[in-house]
Amino acid sequence: MNGNIHKLEKEIASAREQLLGHPLYNELTSLHAMRTFMEEHVFAVWDFMSLLKALQSGLTCTTVPWTPKGSPKTRRFINEIVLGEESDIDQRGVPSSHYELYIEAMKEIGANTSIIENFVATGELKTLKSLPISQETKDFVAFTFEVIQTQKIHMIASAFTFGREDIIPEMFIEIINEIEKNTNSSFDKLRYYLHRHVEVDGQEHGPISLNMIAELCGEDDNKWAECTEIALTAIEKRIQLWNGVRKQIQEEHIQIQ
Repeated sequence: MNGNIHKLEKEIASAREQLLGHPLYNELTSLHAMRTFMEEHVFAVWDFMSLLKALQSGLTCTTVPWTPKGSPKTRRFINEIVLGEESDIDQRGVPSSHYELYIEAMKEIGANTSIIENFVATGELKTLKSLPISQETKDFVAFTFEVIQTQKIHMIASAFTFGREDIIPEMFIEIINEIEKNTNSSFDKLRYYLHRHVEVDGQEHGPISLNMIAELCGEDDNKWAECTEIALTAIEKRIQLWNGVRKQIQEEHIQIQ
């Protein structure tokens, strides 16, 4: 492994462990809790696509006339992820983006999709502030676009690589298995979505994305420092996102009682 990558991963290890041990996971014990979780988390599913598109724009040629841009290996990697994220296949073999797969999974369990769908339909990021979602979710999305607006491709790649965890889907698969034992609800579409992420991110995208970071930073110590800072902040924003979801679940549980 690249020595700088190893050093970066050591520096974010503590924050990552905090995220993986977050108490939110113990709160996801009911259908109601999963609905609340998905209604907030869907914004992270959506804004991931903008991170990816920013990478595609910065690392491949998306203008006319076409000219070769950057590393062919990195171009292939980004284009493969775009193919998988923007036009994967559902359980029936029908093309669908992962965002749309997630929306269908939300509908399957009765979660409210109107807030995110109306927001995405407007195409106006400025309306985020007025949405009836947690402040932590708003801050998470805002950070994503702050990174994109730097136009520093290595920093965008860091948020993409280290801020989107590949181990968390495995945790959620275990959680929904437990919920299904105690309810009559089906999580088939959510399980499919999660399995696709475990399969693709773990076996293909994860390792290649590390090579992308190494290629973009090279021997530039300043770039490595910026990547580390972005990675730590991205993980912290995810922890805060989980804090917001957990708070909502607890407040709603009290109201139900």
